[in-house]
Amino acid sequence: MNLSKTLPVRSAPLFSKADRLELNLCQRLNRMGAYAGIRLFFRIISRLGDGVFWYVLALLLPLLLGMEGLAALGHITVTGLICVAVYSQLKNRLVRQRPFISWATIRAHTAPLDLYSFPSGHTMNAVNFAVLFSVFYPPLLWLVLPFTLLVGLSRVILGMHYPTDVLVGAVLGLLIAYSSLLLWPAGMFAGMVL
Repeated sequence: MNLSKTLPVRSAPLFSKADRLELNLCQRLNRMGAYAGIRLFFRIISRLGDGVFWYVLALLLPLLLGMEGLAALGHITVTGLICVAVYSQLKNRLVRQRPFISWATIRAHTAPLDLYSFPSGHTMNAVNFAVLFSVFYPPLLWLVLPFTLLVGLSRVILGMHYPTDVLVGAVLGLLIAYSSLLLWPAGMFAGMVL
């Protein structure tokens, strides 16, 4: 995997300055990954956040809610695909190097799924899914909220993201989820439920 690409002229100075401002916090959180137990825990969280955790919950919705759960699953799937499209475009246009690439003091405690870090796709999807699962099946809130916070934290501890990557990913995930609910308060496929 080629981990280098020229930064777009406009975003390079901004990211360079932000990287230096966030370096201390990144280093402190990343050092937690030096402990085998912590590293393993956050690797598992991050891996589950790749989709496994969300796929299991998605499959439960139709079992718990029947046709309404299937409609909710459709809504969640569409917003998830929107998240992937948004973060893929932003990452490839803004080209912020991952912390472990930019700084010798940051260790990669897991392998990256793609080249760039801004915004955090894991966090964007996690926040989007957490909001929607909580709306469509409120008892899941107690499970999805802490998991989402751990996913965001894992990305910095593992050396994959800066805190602002996680923060912006969270904001974008929130905007996508709430925008979809503003447009379709009962879910975009609610009218199809018999």
